[in-house]
Amino acid sequence: MTTTLDAAYAYAETHADRFVQELDALLRIPSLSGDPAHAGDVRRTAEWLATHMQQIGLNNAQVMETAGHPVVYGEWLEAGADRPTVLVYGHYDVVPAAMEDGWDTPPFEPVIKDGRIYARGTTDNKGQLFIHLKAFEACLQGMGTLPVNIKFLLEGEEEVSSPNLRPFIEAHLDLLRADVCVISDTSMRAIDEPAILHSLRGMTYIEVEVRGPATDLHSGFYGSAVHNPALALVEILAQLHNADHSIAVPGFYDDVVPLTDADRAMIAHNPLSEAELIRQTGAPASWGEAAYTLRERVTARPTLEINGLVSGWGGAGPKTIIPQKALAKISCRLVGNQNPHRIYELLKQHIESLAPPTVQVEVRLLTTGEPALIATDQPAMHAAVRAYERGWGATPIFTRGGGSIPIVADMYTLMRIPVVMMGYGLDDDGLHAPNESYSLEMFQRGINTAIVYLDELANLPH
Repeated sequence: MTTTLDAAYAYAETHADRFVQELDALLRIPSLSGDPAHAGDVRRTAEWLATHMQQIGLNNAQVMETAGHPVVYGEWLEAGADRPTVLVYGHYDVVPAAMEDGWDTPPFEPVIKDGRIYARGTTDNKGQLFIHLKAFEACLQGMGTLPVNIKFLLEGEEEVSSPNLRPFIEAHLDLLRADVCVISDTSMRAIDEPAILHSLRGMTYIEVEVRGPATDLHSGFYGSAVHNPALALVEILAQLHNADHSIAVPGFYDDVVPLTDADRAMIAHNPLSEAELIRQTGAPASWGEAAYTLRERVTARPTLEINGLVSGWGGAGPKTIIPQKALAKISCRLVGNQNPHRIYELLKQHIESLAPPTVQVEVRLLTTGEPALIATDQPAMHAAVRAYERGWGATPIFTRGGGSIPIVADMYTLMRIPVVMMGYGLDDDGLHAPNESYSLEMFQRGINTAIVYLDELANLPH
């Protein structure tokens, strides 16, 4: 490590307690992007971040409007036009959380216990995005400068599938121009096993509505004479998978990039055992395509999942009816090179073909997201490996993620720059779950690694 970087490390260590206190303040704002009642809190978070950016030395820090929740932008371009520019992406919105969900402490009143900070958004994504702000501050204040130019793009709608981010990027391509985009919104299996994601799954989300009689009917008068929409729906749903648990929709797998032996060997570096799956999920046993390992199933294979079923009477006591309609929410996680809109058309065609003449079926598209499969043999990726080795203290593995981050594909396709996903969380941090938490050791090691990554990017071809 150079003496210059030592100064940045020393600054981060000296101000570590303050960094955590500032994160505490950020976590206290309930920035729930999916709840209109919290729109004011989402904006308050954006304003807090813009102010903080100004305080730590970023220029042009501002809250920028979209058709929904705002984007926060800031930059520091004083390294010069001859140096590379890194774009840091993060999201400041969170999913809902309430005590009745099973939290031990109020989710927006952070508590530190056993070296972890507990609150909604700690790992997803406020804690991880804050790492980059603190790395910037440590470099600027400790070293007096940065080896690269840096831009921050923080959005407030990631948890609702980023409906307004792509239009924002398209409208601000010049402002956002960079040589590499880095995202820290992912995780590793164990603290000494850092991971760089190079693949994320896309999404096609639909709802299927089955309608029968004009109103709910008395089951004693009309049972066995009118096709029950709830029954018709589950009969359709039962035909969406084959006996081997693969997806039965014709053409569904046509564009899936096959796994090579090298791909499977890379995925095997991060195994998922049956015992570990059961421990993580509480499920009695695993399920899925036997031809693929558990880790391959949850990262490199597409899915079709029933996310919700609504029909009939769900209150206390009996109510003997044939319901008027039934509704199912269905999501498909997609892998490269699947097209979300083509998958929707295939789903729609197949489901409609299964519909009996005794009911009416409507298939509606709710949202989509492109999958991302990024080559690992790029200079920015190699720089990330060296940054983990120098800053984290361990060599990372390349992994595939089972979830979706909409901006990854958008950045890759719109800006034509490498996207490097350097996660600083743990798989068991509890994101989206009760008692979400973040390790303070991970927070500090993440800051150190982010500092080194800026140094490594200084040698990036520009």
